[in-house]
Amino acid sequence: MDTLWTWIAAALTLMILSFLYKDNPFYKVAEHLFVGVAAGYGLAVEYYNVFKPNLQDPLLAGKDFWLVFPLILGLLMFTRFIPKIAWVSRWPMAYMVGIYSGMAVIGFTEGDLMRQVEASIIPPISMAAFGQFGANPGVLSLLNIFANPVIVFGLICILLYFFFSLEHKGIAGNFAGVGTGLLMVGFGAGYGYTVMTRFALLIDRFYFLLSDWMKVI
Repeated sequence: MDTLWTWIAAALTLMILSFLYKDNPFYKVAEHLFVGVAAGYGLAVEYYNVFKPNLQDPLLAGKDFWLVFPLILGLLMFTRFIPKIAWVSRWPMAYMVGIYSGMAVIGFTEGDLMRQVEASIIPPISMAAFGQFGANPGVLSLLNIFANPVIVFGLICILLYFFFSLEHKGIAGNFAGVGTGLLMVGFGAGYGYTVMTRFALLIDRFYFLLSDWMKVI
């Protein structure tokens, strides 16, 4: 059975990679199969990890009867499939969007915004870096001394770029130009990380084909 599943996985991998040549029926079959399996797997995970322990089990156990209300809201969402009363599904959808929007704002504020603000509130000159350089002189220790000044200078330049009430001319324009360059570096690093992630997935597939399927490696 392991050999059979290995051959199936190899065939599906080659069918997906066939898109590199051109769009073809083999790729479409593998694509639809992947989407269908992913949807079914996601449904099973949601049922056993979310619906069953948080709604079904408490109601069947005779406790937390207030859970009837989210159950009703969930059932009302399926009215979307009935054209005459499809408008009813807007109410639970609006409730869900409102709740998750509020949770997302709190999560973003605490997880991203405040963390970035905390990370930017640093002394321009790090005395700890000087201490490390004195205890262990070297290139890396020397570069650590310039870490805080570069971060503070870069932050000021980037904030000046977004300060639209001040015309970007003269000294302010020069600083805003540096901020633009730093933003491009940040965006480029993020894009490069995404590309490398995709390459890691591609390398994993090639390794599977050469190792588990063809036994070359």
